[in-house]
Amino acid sequence: MAKQLRILTVCGNGLGSSFACQMAVEGVLKGLGVDCKLDHDSVSSVASAARNFDMIVAAQNFQTQIEGANTGLPCVFLKRLVDKKEIEEKITPVLQEMGLL
Repeated sequence: MAKQLRILTVCGNGLGSSFACQMAVEGVLKGLGVDCKLDHDSVSSVASAARNFDMIVAAQNFQTQIEGANTGLPCVFLKRLVDKKEIEEKITPVLQEMGLL
């Protein structure tokens, strides 16, 4: 069985928008047939939390902070955190690169 993909969704405080994003990403991945486990956290926790994940999904406005954390993980940055079309367009090439699609 293939390994379960672990994704961290990130927002400013790790509460509302990262959870909404988590639900949207989960829906997209289910539709793509990707086995995944998601969680959400704040941008300030990325450096320490990242070691437990395979990918980070966050709003574009956090790109500089997340890239500065040097997690080494593939990251997907979104303009609209719950736009399933945008999520699918941006996450599909990353999943293909990881050999999951």
